[in-house]
Amino acid sequence: MKKNYQHRTIRWGIIGLGKIADKFATDLATIADAELYAVASRQQEKADAFAKKHKATVAYDKYDALVNDSKVDAVYIGTPHALHKENTLMCLEKGIAVLCEKPFAMNSSEVENMIAIAKANNTLLMEALWTYFLPHYRYVLQLIKDKTYGEVKSLKADFGFQRPYDTDTRLFNKDLGGGSLLDIGIYPIFASLSSLGIPNQIEASATFFENGTDSTCDMIFSYDNNITSQLKSSLVEDLPTQAIFECDKATIKINTQFHAPSTVTIIIDGKEEIKDFNYNTIGYNFETIHFNNLLREGKTESDIMTFDFSRNLINTLDRVRKLIKLEY
Repeated sequence: MKKNYQHRTIRWGIIGLGKIADKFATDLATIADAELYAVASRQQEKADAFAKKHKATVAYDKYDALVNDSKVDAVYIGTPHALHKENTLMCLEKGIAVLCEKPFAMNSSEVENMIAIAKANNTLLMEALWTYFLPHYRYVLQLIKDKTYGEVKSLKADFGFQRPYDTDTRLFNKDLGGGSLLDIGIYPIFASLSSLGIPNQIEASATFFENGTDSTCDMIFSYDNNITSQLKSSLVEDLPTQAIFECDKATIKINTQFHAPSTVTIIIDGKEEIKDFNYNTIGYNFETIHFNNLLREGKTESDIMTFDFSRNLINTLDRVRKLIKLEY
């Protein structure tokens, strides 16, 4: 029997207590009709510290202990990429709604398996790509959809930062899905898919660290009417991390950290107008509120971050990986 969430607080659990989970928990506390009930790590000490910081009711040292807690309504999965499928299925098979951090899984086969299990269990599942729900990004997508400044002629989007090479960290660990493409290259790719759709053709090249993880990835997506997206990710260079749409009548620029709460600059005939969205949270609350609403409405799929969009995203990542010969 499905739970009724209409008139009560939704009790969240978090599996995997890294940096993103910390940000997610911080913003969860700003949502009136939701609470952080349980957290799980593989180390009790880490779980206890996280629970204390974010005022969770219980802290577990095993993921399955959290999943078997009948008071948990929804789970946010913040484990490394390679564990997303396993952790998601663990929850879905118990009928627990899942918000799984991007990338949804390691490849399209895993994603299809997750979606199939969600449907079989009639349970809500959504990929947590927070950018899709941020007001500034929704604003830009609406401008493009409405053709406010005409057609988009090109997109340039990048995401890059420099980090010391350290294979002990998740970011550079190939076994955990580390590297620039899956971790941050997904955002420029997302920008192109969400605004222009699936490309007709993809060109891609990459450089690699000595352990086989990709250090940089350069991509060109080609569409009809000579429309192109020039995309880049890097773990060895600080990039502007902007998304710039050249349109017939204006340039729409999502400023630095385009994937996170940011501002938008509209440039017409050399004159700039900056749109400020007055964010007062980290930004994870927007996807969580959407997810909570889906749960309350008895929905099992998002109308924004749809299964088809998640499929297109992972299929595109797979296409790029094949071109750059990146295998996991």
